[in-house]
Amino acid sequence: MSGHSKWAQIKRTKGVLDQKRGLLFSKLSKKISIAVKEGGSTDPAANYKLKAAMDYAKDQGMPNDNIERAIKNTANAGEIKEVVYEGYGPFGTAFLVEAATDSPNRTTNNIKHIFSKHNGNMGAQGSVAWQFVTKGQILVEREREDLSDLELAAIDAGAEDVRESKEGLEVYTLPLDLQKVKDMLIKAGAKVARADIIKESSQGTDLTEDQKPKVDALFAELENDEDVIAVHTSANL
Repeated sequence: MSGHSKWAQIKRTKGVLDQKRGLLFSKLSKKISIAVKEGGSTDPAANYKLKAAMDYAKDQGMPNDNIERAIKNTANAGEIKEVVYEGYGPFGTAFLVEAATDSPNRTTNNIKHIFSKHNGNMGAQGSVAWQFVTKGQILVEREREDLSDLELAAIDAGAEDVRESKEGLEVYTLPLDLQKVKDMLIKAGAKVARADIIKESSQGTDLTEDQKPKVDALFAELENDEDVIAVHTSANL
């Protein structure tokens, strides 16, 4: 199973400079708007994608006023379209890039340039999407050595898979069960670092320590593009 740049992604986001917060909030607003459109509801209780997007935005420090404005402005965001790009990075890694843009041509050119810059290339539609599965992902920070009780709490709540790493627990759920499992983990005393709907590759690509920085550099630059709202990879980073 793919590594998905889980914890490295959190560290990058936590370290974002104040001058980049405006861009971060803009991307989060787009993510909320797309979630409203996809879920067909502005009520987070009836739209699990919107609930996940709102919670993630709050975790990144986005003010409630901004979140509410993003939901209300969805009706006026008709020009923003969701575009999904597929491609290959160095060492045979697969990438799936989700973007929200009012100019698909501009975004396509930017993404193509980023892939090329990092010795990768854009792929045709369907070239890598087949290997990515939509899941709920909850990352629990390690605050103590024994996390077995939290692992059991996640399983009891309906988690499909729980993996332990040096950073903590990686909990995977059906998308609809994300909030339920997250709530149960918090009730059990877990410190949730992130909970989001992700796409995970079934064809995980192992990398050497020398290869990881090159793939991670591609991941980071794709993630930093102003129109990109999510990046998924098969690389075990």
